[in-house]
Amino acid sequence: MRDEQDTNKQVGRKASFILRITSRQYATWQGSISWTERGITKHFRSALELLKLIASALEDDEEEAVNDS
Repeated sequence: MRDEQDTNKQVGRKASFILRITSRQYATWQGSISWTERGITKHFRSALELLKLIASALEDDEEEAVNDS
């Protein structure tokens, strides 16, 4: 329960995503990911592509935070 409370405190601090897995093919996931703070949705064809989308979103967010300072 404590982990869930800690996670809820973090929602929206960095980035919150909604992940939709629509299928599983060739031992990996396909679906879409929505970045809730930005209202951006992108589709992915593999778990690796999903991780790259998340990393890219976090990098963009960090760059924007640095530019705003």
